[in-house]
Amino acid sequence: MPAVEVLLANPRGFCAGVERAIEIVERALQRCGAPIYVRHEIVHNRSVVERLRAMGAVFVEELAQVPEGATVVFSAHGVSKAVRAEAARRGLRVFDATCPLVTKVHAEVAKMLAAGYEIVMIGHRGHPEAEGTVGQAERGITLVETEDEVAQLVPRDPQRLAYVTQTTLSVDDAARIVGALRARFPAIRGPKRDDICYATQNRQEAVKAIAARCEVVIVVGSPNSSNSNRLREVAESAGARAYRVDSAAELRPEWIAGARTVGVSAGASAPEVLVQEVVSRLEALGARGVRELPGITEHVVFTLPRELARSRS
Repeated sequence: MPAVEVLLANPRGFCAGVERAIEIVERALQRCGAPIYVRHEIVHNRSVVERLRAMGAVFVEELAQVPEGATVVFSAHGVSKAVRAEAARRGLRVFDATCPLVTKVHAEVAKMLAAGYEIVMIGHRGHPEAEGTVGQAERGITLVETEDEVAQLVPRDPQRLAYVTQTTLSVDDAARIVGALRARFPAIRGPKRDDICYATQNRQEAVKAIAARCEVVIVVGSPNSSNSNRLREVAESAGARAYRVDSAAELRPEWIAGARTVGVSAGASAPEVLVQEVVSRLEALGARGVRELPGITEHVVFTLPRELARSRS
């Protein structure tokens, strides 16, 4: 087998919203003690969820599973207004780990609805972020996933139509759907700033850069991680054979057979330790050089909820 060089995408892995969400759960456990209930997985990564579960976090899908008077954390993906109302009605203590960039989309939705616009939400059906955004209103928001669904839209008034997007979409896919919307509804209004988050965009650009230099790209991320799945698709679209793995144990030797260069990246919810384990696995399979490519340095930091910001171990 020829010597394989490993190229590490930069940036990769945790973003500011993920780091904030994980820290909120950790600090809530320190402040309130176990168990802390978390509605939905705090972020979409099995390793992260298992570590927090071992610390005393209990992950539930619905608030009905949370006992009266307990403490609950809303995941980074955000929740609907109905979920917030239910938590308030039941007197649950809430720490909100919604990513501030998702909160920004919710604020855009509120402004657009207040101005009398009907809204098209571009996102993945069944994803908790999309459900939370659509759930910002009882009506007036329609979810679309594809250009074909755009062709089927029948708005009340095409002159009063706006769109928002899920923050973890493929930039290229979202651009195509936005293009279809603008072609069909020229008056459609978009957000003042792109809804797709900085981390998603940066990681996709970094993967494009390594895919152009590699025969194979390995993306570290869990199966339910939207941004990790998008990274694999971006690498494949750029011409590389691309695979997503939850851990190094899933990496198959035949994937890299005959390759001279293998790229490695990670979704925004995947910890760096998993990346290093994949690199070690590649080295065990014959890789002889590991090189990190230059890339954007991210300086974004999101503040914690005030009550938890005072709670330091």
